[in-house]
Amino acid sequence: QVQLEETGGGWVQPGGSLRLSCAASGRAFSSYTMAWFRQAPGKEREFVAALRWTGYGTYHFADSVKGRFTMSRDNAQKALYLQMDTLKPEDTAVYYCALASSRLIVSRLWGEQNYDYWGQGTQVTVSS
Repeated sequence: QVQLEETGGGWVQPGGSLRLSCAASGRAFSSYTMAWFRQAPGKEREFVAALRWTGYGTYHFADSVKGRFTMSRDNAQKALYLQMDTLKPEDTAVYYCALASSRLIVSRLWGEQNYDYWGQGTQVTVSS
């Protein structure tokens, strides 16, 4: 089994930055996909960004966050980070970390049903 725990959420003014962390514990996979999703009030959960890993990593971002969000990983710490810059009020949501136990093909990154493990989420609020 795998446990995922997100930290780093909070309140920030528009234009500000936050860094989310996702710590993974439990079983390890040689190939996997780790992703961030978010769910705003009254909306469906949507894909934000993903790392596809199989000895090397490729990153993918939703159009709404390209150029503003970046991802990085710390393999030793089994952690994934989401650096969010130039935040907008529409970025307000609960952010979830998710893990698929395989390297998903790109067309499957956006489907939450393709992920095997989820964290509890962390709230991000962007307002003045």
